[in-house]
Amino acid sequence: MRIALVSDAWRPQINGVVRTLETTVGKLRARGYTVETITPDQFRSIPCPSYPEIRLAIGSGREVARRLTGFGADAVHIATEGPLGWAARRWCLDQHMPFSTSFHTRFPDYVALRTGLPPSWFWPVVRRFHAPAATIMTATRMLAEELAGQRLPQTHRWSRGVDLDLFTPAAPRLAAMMGLPHPIQLYVGRVAVEKNIDAFLDAPVNGSKVVVGDGPARAQLQQRYPMVHFLGPLHGAELASAYASADVFVFPSRTDTFGLVMIEALATGTPIAGFPVHGPLDIIGEAEGRIGAMDEDLGVAIRKALTAQPAACAAEGRRYSWDACTDQFVAGLCVNTTMDLRHAA
Repeated sequence: MRIALVSDAWRPQINGVVRTLETTVGKLRARGYTVETITPDQFRSIPCPSYPEIRLAIGSGREVARRLTGFGADAVHIATEGPLGWAARRWCLDQHMPFSTSFHTRFPDYVALRTGLPPSWFWPVVRRFHAPAATIMTATRMLAEELAGQRLPQTHRWSRGVDLDLFTPAAPRLAAMMGLPHPIQLYVGRVAVEKNIDAFLDAPVNGSKVVVGDGPARAQLQQRYPMVHFLGPLHGAELASAYASADVFVFPSRTDTFGLVMIEALATGTPIAGFPVHGPLDIIGEAEGRIGAMDEDLGVAIRKALTAQPAACAAEGRRYSWDACTDQFVAGLCVNTTMDLRHAA
């Protein structure tokens, strides 16, 4: 099968969406699929306002159409609602080519946080983008229910995965975190306003607070919270060691759709603390108390999570594999049978 994957989120961005897409593409190619990626690094681009590390492709419409026409995909997946995503959507509609999309980011909530306007003002754009898709891939049941409430019922479950050889309780401790007073409370992710990191850093819990990641709010937060340890972005074995060195992983976001970092933390045996919202609710669910805790008072959630069972956390983390994630992705693709028969001829 020939699969075209179009995404406005790609390297050098560092986030769960990019890791998910890159890993899935690698798994697909290892299985023998031919995958064409159409991403911002292949076009002239400009920095996204207030997100300079995010590059927005400009003048890409004709080139996206040319690439898709020349590739002859059996299936097109549009991962993001950016300029490349809209260009690919336009081509698919013009060619009567069925396509799938994915809902990785609560775009209305993010824009609302930055503009002060209500999220309801931005949902019409999201509905317009995703409505023609044959399937919309979503990470959780609760997110699928939310989209159905927004008149987007054609969802398909596409969960997330963890490198279970890397993220393990046996990961060595990170040198930069050794000797810190316990309990060590860790955040990993973008350092940006929509991640609500202030709620974590303001939580009245003794011990040490560690932030791993980078983003537009980092300099301001470092100045406001001089006692917090900002380690910058970590990858691979160092990232796994950071999770394994923490006593609790804190996920303060109220707007994320899933939170890949939470299942990475669990796989290392580290419990989760968060608000009772999408993401923590989906992952902790009925296992609250054993693998983490949720509370509208984040300090309470952190203290409760510290009593969770590391062995139960690791066992829950092992439920998420990239192979299963890739199986779900393939099952959610909408294959153009006309093109499929042409390639088989």
